[in-house]
Amino acid sequence: MVEEARAGEALFRPVRTGNPFEETVERLLQAIKLGVVGPGERLPAERDLAARLNVSRVTLREAIRALTEAGYVESRRGRYGGTFVNERLPRPRRVGPKKLARELADSHANGGGLEDALVLRSALEVGAAEAAASRSLSGGERDHLLRCLADTATAKLADYRRMDSRLHLAVAEVSGSPSLTSAVADVRMRLNTLLDAIPLLEPNIEHSDQQHQAVVDAILAADPEAARQAMHEHLAGTAALLRAFLS
Repeated sequence: MVEEARAGEALFRPVRTGNPFEETVERLLQAIKLGVVGPGERLPAERDLAARLNVSRVTLREAIRALTEAGYVESRRGRYGGTFVNERLPRPRRVGPKKLARELADSHANGGGLEDALVLRSALEVGAAEAAASRSLSGGERDHLLRCLADTATAKLADYRRMDSRLHLAVAEVSGSPSLTSAVADVRMRLNTLLDAIPLLEPNIEHSDQQHQAVVDAILAADPEAARQAMHEHLAGTAALLRAFLS
């Protein structure tokens, strides 16, 4: 589909020359963890993927081997073979709030930390929602956004973070900017490390689903100000929870 190809273009962009193996692993994990390639789905063909990442097929195979050993993908032979995302993905590393708070304090001393991540996320995602609502979306883009919204609203608890990530990435995708999509993917991976340290709360999930609906409704109604406000309100709720648990 056009929208899935757009996500692939953003995440499977050429890696920098300094650390091709490490960055190839990073790009593949982004695509898996953010739901661009879901459980049971196949990664792009090796030749195509190596060309898109601008790495050798040897480097790509080494990265795939590493993800296979880590439990994220499996390779299948035959006519319908290829590299497939495992149906059951490894659980994210759980870091206790107190330990993560100490790590964040150290990061803050070096220019990073919780507030840095939250400010960056707000700037990117609020802008993405506004940009998406400012465009005339194609039928495929509208369907893609609605499908990601429905997948999030009906996700099982164990899949909620991934589906939530996919929806937020979809908003960036329909902004029409691959560079913005790449930036949102990067900050979402960073944010998910923080979210994995706090519990999933049912009332918050229900509230988030309502806010997701408001964001998508505003985008589809081509109302940039409403989309901006709805996304700002949604991100503020997540930020409040993160501060409460991690500050």
